[in-house]
Amino acid sequence: MRSNWLRPSDSPSSPPRWGHADGMQIGIPPLPGPRGLLRVYTPYLGHAENRLVNFIAIEPIVRGDDERGYSELEPSALDPGQNGKRLWPLDRPGDSPSARPTAGVIEDVDGVETLTIWIGVERFDNGAGVRVRVRFRADRPHEVEVAGFTTDESAPLDALVLTATMGNWARLRVLELADLPVTPAELWPGFSGTGFAEHARFSLSELRREGDAAVVSAIGDEEDPWSVSYSADTAEHWHFLGERARQTWIVDDPHPHLQVLVNARWAYWASASPIPGGPAFENFEVFEPYREGAAYRFRVEVLAE
Repeated sequence: MRSNWLRPSDSPSSPPRWGHADGMQIGIPPLPGPRGLLRVYTPYLGHAENRLVNFIAIEPIVRGDDERGYSELEPSALDPGQNGKRLWPLDRPGDSPSARPTAGVIEDVDGVETLTIWIGVERFDNGAGVRVRVRFRADRPHEVEVAGFTTDESAPLDALVLTATMGNWARLRVLELADLPVTPAELWPGFSGTGFAEHARFSLSELRREGDAAVVSAIGDEEDPWSVSYSADTAEHWHFLGERARQTWIVDDPHPHLQVLVNARWAYWASASPIPGGPAFENFEVFEPYREGAAYRFRVEVLAE
């Protein structure tokens, strides 16, 4: 099976964005948005060119430590005065960074055409050195696979979290588990303020299964998310638009100690603007002991009526 791929041209000004021309796409800075984050685009939801459905942050935990590194928030040593680690694209993990966006590598994997890009990441303050493999399959136009790897210079890792960071935009409030859905109102009753709720954790046994794969999804709880009222100080980029969708993580070979973690916010990030309808999930992630090259599939599908 073949696909119509979106890839940068040879021009240095070509946007660093890859994926399915009419399906899911991934981008990196300097495309609009904070530094240190992968951008997730879903034009098939009726979104304009630069409308994001979510970000994916890179958050390593070195061995023996409980604190994460934060690709979005840590100051850059390569670009002094800026927060957020520098990201750069590579065709292959051993390549040197180039001033021109790389086009990625098209190859067949198990008889299916794929497009693969490697994302280099500036070294973290905790000593972690990582890179992320981003892979699209022609037969999965609404999905991307992300996998984390360490560099030779990296401190040993206990975990490498690739977290979907912006559930508030879609106002995700229903986490679909194996037995019953859960909501922020149930997990953190009465929560408010401008910070994050503590992570809630769900074990592998609580997740849905598709064969050997572990599956967990999050959706909004509003039938008409386009008609809500926002506070006057809510930035325009937080206003929901396009189709309602289901966001899903899939792990084909889950570690026995795999967990799904979610937190929530009452106010939109970097503001005191309340989220219409109350707290919504913000970070939505798979957490497991570090395994070199462990792959996680992130899927966004139109929510059936």
